[in-house]
Amino acid sequence: MNHIEIPGAGKPVSTLIKGSDYFTHDAYDKVVTNLNAFIEIGGNTIDTAHIYCGGQSEEVLGKYMQEHGNRDSLVILTKGAHHDQNGPRVNPEAIRSDLMTSLERLQTGFVELYALHRDDESVPVAVILEALNEHIEAGRIGAIGASNWSWQRMQEANDYAASNGLTGFAFSSPNLSLAKANEPFWAGCVSADQQTLDWHEQTQLPLLSWSSQARGFFTGRFTPEVRDNEDLVRVFYSDDNWERLHRAEQLAADKQTTTIQIALAYVLNQPFPTCALIGAQNRDELLSCEQGASITLTRDELNWLDLSGTHSSNV
Repeated sequence: MNHIEIPGAGKPVSTLIKGSDYFTHDAYDKVVTNLNAFIEIGGNTIDTAHIYCGGQSEEVLGKYMQEHGNRDSLVILTKGAHHDQNGPRVNPEAIRSDLMTSLERLQTGFVELYALHRDDESVPVAVILEALNEHIEAGRIGAIGASNWSWQRMQEANDYAASNGLTGFAFSSPNLSLAKANEPFWAGCVSADQQTLDWHEQTQLPLLSWSSQARGFFTGRFTPEVRDNEDLVRVFYSDDNWERLHRAEQLAADKQTTTIQIALAYVLNQPFPTCALIGAQNRDELLSCEQGASITLTRDELNWLDLSGTHSSNV
């Protein structure tokens, strides 16, 4: 498996990042099987968050690492400062509270990657970065990033960091997939548009994509007539996305692979460092992701898939 470098992480980060939003104590045997299989194919990075499964995701991952003695070989990405029923929580107090709780659950004193789960544009970037830098200096965090921040806020934050001798954001984690979102999945979520992609290409800031395979849009189960998944209809059903699906099917036939593997390859072949958070929950799904991650796509093929180029399939 390929890996990328994220300054501050201290270890290479696998381009496939294992999702853990189903890690519960009741599913512990399944978690162990899936994590072991992920590590066997060269994966080393696991995505979790303070809010996942009511805290069980981090607890289960901590238990797994303790039982298997493999904490030092893994990269942990966890996230905090998600809003609650009272609204946004992107402030120094919430960051500290969530981070310390996450470290306790994970049974570790340090995470390689820490991201803010949401943004609150009413809070100045100075306040946020200074709070995060305190935890970097204390040795609790390696690299900091942001999930669901706009590229403009990321740039503002990194400009402030550069001007004030602070560590800036080393990665961003929006949604990026071949299917383009019509609207946010949930309030406050960000999907990468063309301006975002252009900014990442210019800055070469790594992008760690969630819902990298568009929540199953490319599995073949969905058509314009199949409307039983309300969220998928709301977010991904559009004429342009059906055309992207059609082109992915053509290119998959061309390359003797599957449509969903082409969709994954689209994310991992961007002209800047990328990783894909994957939701594989069994060995077959994991092996499919491994195969998709090995596909090379040209810039012309990327543009054609995304309806912005003239590449044509041989099919």
